[in-house]
Amino acid sequence: MQSTAFALSPPLPSLGWPSLQSSRRRLGSGFDPARVSAVASSRDLSPPDDAACGLAAVRSFPPRCWSSGSLPSLSSSRLRPWSGVRDLGCDREKSRFEVRATSVPEAPGGGGGEKSGSVAKNLELGLLFGLWFLFNSYFNIYNKQVLKVYHHPATITMIQFAVGSVLVLFMWTFNLYKRPNLSRSQLMAIVPLAVVHSLGNLFTNMSLGKVAVSFTHTIKATEPFFSVILSAMFLGEMPTPWVVGSLLPIAGGVALASMTEASFNWAGFWSAMASNLTNQSRNVLSKKVMVKKEESMDNITLFSIITIMSFILLFPAACYMEGFKFTPGYFELAAKSGLNVKQVLVRSLLAALCFHAYQQVSYMILERVSPVTHSVGNCVKRVVVIVSSVLFFRTPVSPINAIGTGIALAGVFLYSRVKRIKPKPKTA
Repeated sequence: MQSTAFALSPPLPSLGWPSLQSSRRRLGSGFDPARVSAVASSRDLSPPDDAACGLAAVRSFPPRCWSSGSLPSLSSSRLRPWSGVRDLGCDREKSRFEVRATSVPEAPGGGGGEKSGSVAKNLELGLLFGLWFLFNSYFNIYNKQVLKVYHHPATITMIQFAVGSVLVLFMWTFNLYKRPNLSRSQLMAIVPLAVVHSLGNLFTNMSLGKVAVSFTHTIKATEPFFSVILSAMFLGEMPTPWVVGSLLPIAGGVALASMTEASFNWAGFWSAMASNLTNQSRNVLSKKVMVKKEESMDNITLFSIITIMSFILLFPAACYMEGFKFTPGYFELAAKSGLNVKQVLVRSLLAALCFHAYQQVSYMILERVSPVTHSVGNCVKRVVVIVSSVLFFRTPVSPINAIGTGIALAGVFLYSRVKRIKPKPKTA
């Protein structure tokens, strides 16, 4: 890369004081410097300093130039216009300075800072993706362990939102993240998002409590179906033929995996489907209601507010649906029936921390990459979660089930790639 410097150069380099002395040498020994000085002083033509012999001379040089001709005698000779020299500043336009762009090479190693900065950003992005996959995998493992012995998904979901709310308030209190100033209109716009966000996580936990983690995430691979349908219905975004074609392997793969799933039951299946519907409704609503520039906010702030609202909404709902299943008295009775209360509480806390952490990291990644790249990363994350859960819980997987899961995930990857293909505009 080369930088551009500007150099000021007069088009007539002979206009300085040395040009007068060179004329003196050409005129011979009969040239009288006193008369030239007199003429120059009468026209305010003073010789410039050594440091400014170019610019001062050009600014004070008269528009006409003089020579002495043949000069037979010094006493009778008069200065007359010398037509033989036409380049001594007789044209005002030509005597102006010109600005020219000069190419100046940079110093060696000048791009080292940019290269090191790019490497650092790539390393940071890779670390964020790794944390995203890690937190999500541990969340599903801890969550499944708790739901296998503590069959209260609404209470578990409420606890996860409670822990997230405490973390958000902690960050706002100690200025780890800027606390937003919300208007009433903004709060009213976020309430529907909090409702569908609460329902989406509740349905996911209901599915995890009924079927294997790998099967829940295989069903959740059908999210693009709901995204396409809801976007067409409420946003007027019609899918391209490429997008529609990418949905076929998703549907076929999920159907194949469902037919051969050992832990299949309809409650877990429809809970995962309802989770897809509510999560994609949240995405569509966020595009539809948060459109005013003055009401927009960054993703992390929006997620933090939704987390607090979801806890406020889900606390009474969980108590109504399942009762107060988190009191010391209840845990004492559960311990007598064989429940390891300490283990359940610790794993519930770890699951809640991982839940909030992977959501935060997901939004941090979304601020650094395009939505298409984030979708591809989400597809890879689902593969990591499925594989890690199968290995950890030793879930039996038949070859046909594995093929169906692979086809569905390949369809999700294809969908994320073809989604950015824009239809050609119709010409009149």
